[in-house]
Amino acid sequence: MKIFFNAIDNSPLIVFRIFFGFLVACESFGAILTGWVKRVLIDPEFTFSFIGFEWLQPLPGFGMYFYFALMGFFGLAIMLGYRYRIAIIAYTLLWAGAYFMQKSSYNNHYYLLLLISFLMIFLPANKYASLDVKKNRVSEEKTMPYWINLLFIVQVAVVYFYASIAKFYPDWLDGTFTKNLLAGTTSKPFFLELFSQKWFYLFIAYAGILFDLLIVPFLLLKKTRTLALIASVIFHIFNSITLQIGIFPFFALTFALFFYEPETIRKLFLRKKPKLEDENLSQNFYGKRILYFLIIPYLIIQIALPLRHHFIEGDVLWTEEGHRLSWRMMLRERNGYITIQIKDLKTGSVSIYNYRKNLTDKQAQNLATKPDFIWQYCQRIKEEYKGKPIAIYIDCKNSINRKEYKTLIDPKFDMAKAKWSHFKHNEWIELQ
Repeated sequence: MKIFFNAIDNSPLIVFRIFFGFLVACESFGAILTGWVKRVLIDPEFTFSFIGFEWLQPLPGFGMYFYFALMGFFGLAIMLGYRYRIAIIAYTLLWAGAYFMQKSSYNNHYYLLLLISFLMIFLPANKYASLDVKKNRVSEEKTMPYWINLLFIVQVAVVYFYASIAKFYPDWLDGTFTKNLLAGTTSKPFFLELFSQKWFYLFIAYAGILFDLLIVPFLLLKKTRTLALIASVIFHIFNSITLQIGIFPFFALTFALFFYEPETIRKLFLRKKPKLEDENLSQNFYGKRILYFLIIPYLIIQIALPLRHHFIEGDVLWTEEGHRLSWRMMLRERNGYITIQIKDLKTGSVSIYNYRKNLTDKQAQNLATKPDFIWQYCQRIKEEYKGKPIAIYIDCKNSINRKEYKTLIDPKFDMAKAKWSHFKHNEWIELQ
């Protein structure tokens, strides 16, 4: 275990902190400027929070603008290393609130952002090139233990490995999904023609698998590292242009810092930092307890969570059970429609419930395709009819990758009696 505490130059962590703070500031201010905050958190009457967090709802009025602006300022503080510990803890708590508050715009990079910000709380990322050092709030250090570098490498390896494995299903392997995805990214004739070519969308499909599967091993090998970095830049810039997924492509590129020799990062980004002599690179025991009691259990959980859908009956691609927190990124196109019937158990009368009266278009789209949204909405209907004996029946059909529509929810099951389980199949979801 001594290898984990070998002292290495801390330049990768310091530079990562600067990039990280800048990117989360861009994400926070950008969410306001692009209208994301308004569309997702202000316009809806309520949000579909993660189950168990229904109490977590947006601040009233323009409160969420101030909320995200505050996150942006904390991002700048992280970048500058200004009262770093306070800034990173505050940002993590605020981002966790925004993350668990809504699922309508769920994105895997939001999850990764939460994980990394959580880990950064426990790392000495302000020990160099920071205002905290300049103001003598913390002592300057030029080394860190090797386990910190290894932590980021393992985390990004988990992300890419599970992302690649998830792509091994028929509609990805025959190019169905990538063809549909690319067709929806542009209206320009030239690109529409290119994207419709079988060789091209199959190339994108298999390039996606190979990239996810090989990028970490290639970054680890010195001979292929620069080639892998160039491939990473091309891959992520292509995704940024075609998919418009915010800071994620640039965020993903920052992890390359931990694959290069710390001395290389120092020469590129921190030229004024003195080169470390061999006598300064013996052992650094920072965070020994953090490593054993937090980081190692955390990594075990990260490895285990994406496997949970294998222990739940049914195909996760259809049931969605075990989909989130599993790095199943950009895998399928899902369409659906839903009708909600309310039966008065006293009179026997049946009426159609107008779910669009209090949902945005995006929420309605999610309601028609996500079982957990359906269950949560039924809980709201029950609350609306509190004290009245009712049954709730759902007619919901879904199509995966523009194929045949099939029944998602058992139309004979009374959803007023439905229970929710995170770890086993919910009986009211139809299996295919």
